[in-house]
Amino acid sequence: MMYSHFVMAATLASATRDNVPSVTSADVLDRPAEPPDLVLVYAEHPDGVIDVYLPPAETPLSRSQLLVAVHGGFWRQAYDRTHLRSLAAALAQRGYVVALPEYRRVGGRGGWPTTAYDVEAAVQAAAAGVATAAPNRLDPADPFQLVGHSAGGHLALWAGLRAGARRISGIVALAPVTDLRYGAEHRIGSGAVQAFLGGGPDDVPENYAAAAVLDTLPSDVPVTVIHGTDDDAVPVEMSRRLARRYAVDEDAPTGLCLRYLELDGVDHFALIDPLSDAFTTVVRSLDLARSWTEPPPP
Repeated sequence: MMYSHFVMAATLASATRDNVPSVTSADVLDRPAEPPDLVLVYAEHPDGVIDVYLPPAETPLSRSQLLVAVHGGFWRQAYDRTHLRSLAAALAQRGYVVALPEYRRVGGRGGWPTTAYDVEAAVQAAAAGVATAAPNRLDPADPFQLVGHSAGGHLALWAGLRAGARRISGIVALAPVTDLRYGAEHRIGSGAVQAFLGGGPDDVPENYAAAAVLDTLPSDVPVTVIHGTDDDAVPVEMSRRLARRYAVDEDAPTGLCLRYLELDGVDHFALIDPLSDAFTTVVRSLDLARSWTEPPPP
């Protein structure tokens, strides 16, 4: 399937300061969630596991698409996959088979390139692993989506764009760290980019080049970036710069599909909170990408 190329800037009219509650890290990161239905092992280290959330049993196979969700936390050991379990459980109820991988992080034998290669390995293993552990819940040959938040948005883009459209049908990046040099210069996360890559852009330029996702675009994988204007963790300007860089022009490469959605009054954590109004936009974006790969109704 060929995708047209475009960039869309938008504001969710209903997502204003008046009706979107401020969601703090304590609310989202510490909220209890349902345990996964399955836990898969993709690598022989303690973080080489994938939580799997299955859709309701009555969900037909044709509607049961794999979605790999990559958690954020500025690539640091202090933040693990458990804070994304409420998102995974909510999306499973909408018919997705949600795979939520863990990976080695800074402070726990992670960092560049180990962290990125762990995510790539989990993405490569997820479909076959789920098909083996839960037969008849998905077709492992089908392309599937990725969603990532914050630093997990960077990792989802890095792994998904490298995999290409034969395996990845779309990537939804939520407040992603897309420009590592910009992030280092502005010391986002109190130097999180430098800690992840092993120094600043002038210290380890080869790491910045290898970890960059901006240089991977354009791609044949459709990408949706969603960012809130009140994000105080990853500046919204980073996503605005991405959208401006890939604005449509006559020379835009065939196959580029980049949607940028900017939500007024929305902060960093509302995008991963199923209780927030902003989460509706996340679900709509995922459902849109899913519709591109579904077979037509009989």
